[in-house]
Amino acid sequence: MFRRTPRLFAATLAVTALALGACAEKADDQPSTGTAAAAYPVTVGALTLDKRPEKIVVLSPSATEMIFAIGAGPQVTAVDDQSNYPADAPKTDLSAFQPNAEAIAGKNPDLVVLSDDRNKVVEQLGKLKIPVYQTPAATTLDDSYRQITELGRLTGHADQAADVVTRMKDDIAKLVKGLPQRAEKLTYFHELGPELYSATSKTFIGSLYSQVGLTNIADAADADGKNGGYPQLSQEIIVKADPDFVFLADAKCCQQSLDTVKARSGWAGLTAVKNNQVVALDDDIASRWGPRVVDLLRVIIDAVAKVPA
Repeated sequence: MFRRTPRLFAATLAVTALALGACAEKADDQPSTGTAAAAYPVTVGALTLDKRPEKIVVLSPSATEMIFAIGAGPQVTAVDDQSNYPADAPKTDLSAFQPNAEAIAGKNPDLVVLSDDRNKVVEQLGKLKIPVYQTPAATTLDDSYRQITELGRLTGHADQAADVVTRMKDDIAKLVKGLPQRAEKLTYFHELGPELYSATSKTFIGSLYSQVGLTNIADAADADGKNGGYPQLSQEIIVKADPDFVFLADAKCCQQSLDTVKARSGWAGLTAVKNNQVVALDDDIASRWGPRVVDLLRVIIDAVAKVPA
């Protein structure tokens, strides 16, 4: 996912249907086990690579995190202007929002990884005989695991990808297992921007909250799915719902905090505000579906665990 104005950001999320601990070690921190033994050609879906790609261009922050987590970072020659993790990723001015096939081709890639087929870039790259692998916005953790696994196969790091997925699953299982049992579920509002766009339980971020056993107050606002899982709520609806938690995915981009939330009309009386249960999230981690979802879940679970069962 990417940061723009709240309205455009939410619209993009709806279209793409969305933001590391031990799971995302940098490439030079991981051994290259299994790379030399990788057999090519490798086929994933309709894409076949005859040899290991050594000049990968990535136009997706989530995919960038995945590729570096599995040890394929040295094979990446360029990433888009929103890929800011890990810090040593070769960030360029390439745009995933307005991809330019000529600019991408100028990097001489032997594999392009992207999430969205904007400007018909996949077709244009195909005409240039440049292989493309798409990583659409995940809607479940299984989608994330699958993309990591497939990127591992394509880049020659299948074993390391399997290790990343295993660690993610184990870490998440341990985090969820430690949650107290509750007779009544706690409720929450996940804020994408100060215009009060949110994400329902049918989205990737919503599925994470469901694992924690929380009830999403935004679900009723998009019961028919016409907003793609990303409805805009009103002040009145949120105040009436009185969520136990407010999770802010706009803390960095829009400087939202407990103080700014408390200053909103009617919000000072919310249970989340009165009990100091307004939680600032890392905007980037909260809008992506790579290995750092473990970090996101840890923050959410730590906040929930503080509430007596």
